[in-house]
Formats: sequence, structure tokens, C-alpha cells
Amino acid sequence: MVCLGWVAILGCVIFAVSILIADFVVPDHDWIADTISDLGAGRYEFIVDIGIYAFSAALIACALLCAHVHFGDRWWSIATIGLALLGLIVFLVGARNEYGDRDSDGVVIHIYLVYALGLIMLTVPWLLSRGFADISSFLAKSLKVISLLWLVSAPPFFFLPTGIDGVYERYLGLIAMAMVVLLGRFFIQRGRALNGGHG
Repeated sequence: MVCLGWVAILGCVIFAVSILIADFVVPDHDWIADTISDLGAGRYEFIVDIGIYAFSAALIACALLCAHVHFGDRWWSIATIGLALLGLIVFLVGARNEYGDRDSDGVVIHIYLVYALGLIMLTVPWLLSRGFADISSFLAKSLKVISLLWLVSAPPFFFLPTGIDGVYERYLGLIAMAMVVLLGRFFIQRGRALNGGHG
């Protein structure tokens, strides 16, 4: 449990660091106007891809933790599956390499992955909060805030001018990472408590 909790947190750290590195390495990149997807195309795509795969692993770790420690009813189970799907979607976003370069070869699914990610990211924190209500009121409330924040923040992204959508996408990424870090932190603490404070 402790190990997977750290995988969740470190996955977010690696993702954030990879974006920061790419922001400086990729030539002629404007982090305010250009999205993370723009960083994921071209000569230096491997930098962001590493971060994307790390974040995917973080989401899968959270799914495994929630499956291992089941605090809820069927809604918790649905949220657990949602976390696994989020991990898969994030992985596919990196693996398909359709972003940022106007790729039109074959079946382009990037936009559908984005829609699915947005919908699942809205529901998962809220559903998990139900199970955490009697375990950690702080985490339950935090997850509800994340869900509501996502509800009001994610839809405007599709209507933003291209001059600022890069920095806004990073803001949305912070919301998603906040969920993962909170879950990772909780399970690390719980794992240590169950282990007598060790680990």
C-alpha cells in the first residue's frame, strides 16, 4: 500500500517535471499559448511521453489501491474502474502520438479520449468521496471540491482562445494531479498505520 502510494505521488512529480523540462527544451515554445499536447509532438516528444506514462502509472496505482481497500458500495467499485480507465486513456494519449501535429493518418481518436477523460475525471472524485466520508472527512470534502472545481473549469477549455489555452490546460492538470496526490498520501499514511508506523 505504501509503495503504490508513492508510485501515485512520484508519477505526478515526474509528469510535472517532464513538462517543465520540455517547456525549456522545446524551441519556440510558449507555455501560455501552447498546450501540453504541443510539447508531445516532434523531436522532443519523448520528454513529455515519459511524464504522461508516469502519470498513467500513478492513476493505475490509485485504482489498485482503491480495489485493495474497498471503502464503499458499487459506486466505489465504479470509481475504481474509472481510475483504471483514466490510466488507460492517459497512456493512449501518449502512445497514439496524435496530438499537436494535426495527424490525420488512420483513425484519430485523440479528441474522443479527451472527452472521455473529462467526463470520468468529473465523476471519479465525487464517487470516491462517498466511501471516504466515514474514513477521512478531510479527503471526502477535498475530493468533492476537486469534482466541483473540475465541473466549472473543464468545459471552458474548449472555448478558450489559443493564446491562453496552454496555461489553462496546465491548471486543469493540477486539479487532476491534486486528486492523485491526495489519494497517494492517504494510502501511504494508512499503510504505515497498519504496519505499526513503519514503512
